[in-house]
Amino acid sequence: MWPTVQRFSFSLLAAVLLLQSTSAQAQFNLIQYFKDEEGSTNWQYVANFSSGVLIITLSIVAIFLLLTWRKAFHANRELTAIRNELEQRVERRTAELKASESYVANILRSLPLMLVGLNNQCQITHWNRQAEQIAGVSTQDALGKDLWQIYPTISITPAQIEQSIKQQEPIYIKQSQSGLYYFNITIYPLQELENGGAVLLIDDVTQKILAENMLVHNDKMASMGELAATMAHDINAPLQGILFDLSSFQRLLANGRLMQQDSECGKEVERLNHLLEDASEKGRNVTAIINNLLNFSRQRTDKKILVDASELMEHALELAGDVLISAENVRFNDFNIEKHYADQLPKLSCYNIELQQAFLSLFRHCFDALVEQAGSISPRIKIDITESYDSLWIRINHNGKPLSEEEQMSLFEPFFSSDSSSETSDAGKRLSFAYFIITDQHQGHMAVTSDASSGTTFHMQLGLNSDANSL
Repeated sequence: MWPTVQRFSFSLLAAVLLLQSTSAQAQFNLIQYFKDEEGSTNWQYVANFSSGVLIITLSIVAIFLLLTWRKAFHANRELTAIRNELEQRVERRTAELKASESYVANILRSLPLMLVGLNNQCQITHWNRQAEQIAGVSTQDALGKDLWQIYPTISITPAQIEQSIKQQEPIYIKQSQSGLYYFNITIYPLQELENGGAVLLIDDVTQKILAENMLVHNDKMASMGELAATMAHDINAPLQGILFDLSSFQRLLANGRLMQQDSECGKEVERLNHLLEDASEKGRNVTAIINNLLNFSRQRTDKKILVDASELMEHALELAGDVLISAENVRFNDFNIEKHYADQLPKLSCYNIELQQAFLSLFRHCFDALVEQAGSISPRIKIDITESYDSLWIRINHNGKPLSEEEQMSLFEPFFSSDSSSETSDAGKRLSFAYFIITDQHQGHMAVTSDASSGTTFHMQLGLNSDANSL
């Protein structure tokens, strides 16, 4: 369309130039055209000619304006289409950004670790769902507040956060309380921000650490079982030979083959017979210990089984009666044992052999304390087993020598000894193994109380697994 307009303009210009280049004679003829026969100007012709020229000029202008309008219309329509497309792109991009921000916010909120955002004033800017659960404070109440006002028990200090922001380097902290919880804490400084700040990531790795400890424990227990079996077999063979020789010697004495007629020799023989009987008794005691080691190595499993807690306790008592005997020939069975078991106790899901060994360790501790008080008291051990709040409660009390406050605090620590000169006493007082079996392996709780009036009591709480009980 525009080339047509250009051609028309060029034609009009050529016509004007042609008119300007007309000779004087032609101009004169044109002037004569507007005069009548008398030589007067014919204004009608002038008016008609002017009107025609004006109409032609207006037509040309109108055509030009029409063409210009059409061009502007098409351009405006294209611009409108471009604007609509840009608006749609902006809307799509905005929707994508909103969806992306919502997605990222949902990820941060749903992280299985505690995430806390802080500005440079240590005020909370982000608080995810895990933080709500751990601190017990909703996001609405936490935002804009001071971290230590909302979560005063956190082990991070303002100086550590300030150090991380100042040095622009992350800080890694491990927080733990043995047997209760384990946390990995990371302080990340925010970079390239006007007001700075930091992000705290607090990961609860308690279950992971407990699982790792359980694997290590199982490996140790497997090695211990193998070692126990090897030692038992190595000791059992010569021990049985010694017991056989002692038994043969006793039969010879009983048959009188070595008896002498004088009374002095008879007394010596009787004394010798008594020593042989005592040696045989000690040998049978060692045999019981070996059998305990063999049972421990053969019967233990890596899976929990359902057992009756009262029956397990009875087996531990029977085992204690076989293996616990003092140098003064005081036996565990000589003590008064009071048993109070609640009726219809639910079965307990546990590692039965390890738990039985834990009870045996406690009975050994009770035995040593009662032997130390022998003669001044009437030895007694009281056992209570009850159910309360989906847990099994076991209490073992004795009236032997009480524990001091220091001993109560350190009783469950490894390699504790209140008497450095007595290794046997130290072995009896060390209850770290029993504590580990109850707390770490069975996720239970264990404590001790002791005073002169009520004696020493070991308190144990073991959770009852309802799913296991339904098996």
